[in-house]
Amino acid sequence: MKGYIEERAVDIANYIIDYNATVRQTAKKFGISKSTVHKDVTERLPFINRALAERARVVLDLNKSERHIRGGLATREKYLHRVGER
Repeated sequence: MKGYIEERAVDIANYIIDYNATVRQTAKKFGISKSTVHKDVTERLPFINRALAERARVVLDLNKSERHIRGGLATREKYLHRVGER
């Protein structure tokens, strides 16, 4: 594996842990795709730093379990603003 990919995987994991960031937020911050974020954290990072990978995985699993709530709040916000426009 190339050195910059390993370094990116570690940087991504640290960002996710430090900011409780979602995959989308992380992808936007680093200018890469969601697929790349997911692959770096779930497939590449365990070979580089298993402990860091496990900590990042905890945050990602928590975000995944809460995503339906975030989606509902976003939809609610969207319709609240739409009512005010009429």
